[in-house]
Amino acid sequence: MPHKAGRLIGITLLGAAGVVIAVVAAGLGFRAYRQHLAAETLSIDSLIGVQEGGFVEVGGIKQWVQIRGEDRDNPVLLFVHGGPGGTTLPISSAWRPWEKHFTVVQWDQRGTGRTYGAAGDMLAPTMTLERMTQDGIELTEYLRTHLHKDRIVLVGHSWGSFLGIHMAKQRPDLFYAYVGTGQVVGRATFEKAFELTIGRLQTRAATAGNTEALAELASVAARPTITPENRLIVEKWSSAFALPPADSLQPAGPIPPLFMPDFSLLDWYNWRKGAAFSTKYLTGRDGPMFRHDIASIGFEYSIPMFFIEGDADGVTPGGARRAIFQPDQCPA
Repeated sequence: MPHKAGRLIGITLLGAAGVVIAVVAAGLGFRAYRQHLAAETLSIDSLIGVQEGGFVEVGGIKQWVQIRGEDRDNPVLLFVHGGPGGTTLPISSAWRPWEKHFTVVQWDQRGTGRTYGAAGDMLAPTMTLERMTQDGIELTEYLRTHLHKDRIVLVGHSWGSFLGIHMAKQRPDLFYAYVGTGQVVGRATFEKAFELTIGRLQTRAATAGNTEALAELASVAARPTITPENRLIVEKWSSAFALPPADSLQPAGPIPPLFMPDFSLLDWYNWRKGAAFSTKYLTGRDGPMFRHDIASIGFEYSIPMFFIEGDADGVTPGGARRAIFQPDQCPA
């Protein structure tokens, strides 16, 4: 009897394993099919276009660069992603309309995505604002030669805006213009975002009639500095009220991130690992966005400076930017 029971259990387990394998195989097959369709949708068919991706030697390491556009004569636009560690390759189909008017360059920065996958944790000692600014400058010089352009347009988003504005400040001769969106100015950006999060939580606590939350949040709101104690309270009630992250929205493109062509499961693994790795060294109270303030590099820029911002941006709210970039401080 025990022998029969053992055989029955074994057969059941084998059957269950077979079902799991079949489901996984079907899922992977469906994903491969959708990736094939996506590749056709995103294909650059123009004879004068460019569609390439590969590693480029930048800053002494191999860094991944994607270049796409329908006409090589168009201006080159370098998009410096946020995060830190937030490679935009999985959502890069959102830039498809731009590719009619620009040659768009997406770059996996040091410690990010495929660049992280190629080098791993050995990059830790080099994860600094200074080194990454030089990476951006070296990449721009490469793009000028590779794509036969005198200058390019520089676009920085969130963390990338902090990195990008340092690139523009150091080497304005490389750029036609700088465009910042979700512009980070330094510590003030995150202090304002912290205040907004407290306000969102107080609204939810009042709606729920949660007196304990209201009492704890009131103590933080009275002195909304980003201390370890205040952060713990905010994180506690953010979890309790299931407060969605203010940066949960991403650009919407025709291709869902899961089905982006030429983006493997290993790429997804490196995307997540790189994001955690970069966050460790570039954010927090010891990170460059807290220790440096762009006011310290001055307001004189010799190229056009544009800022495209959202009034409802809760991650990089506009108040801190407006306090720094007044029209009479930043020349046209």
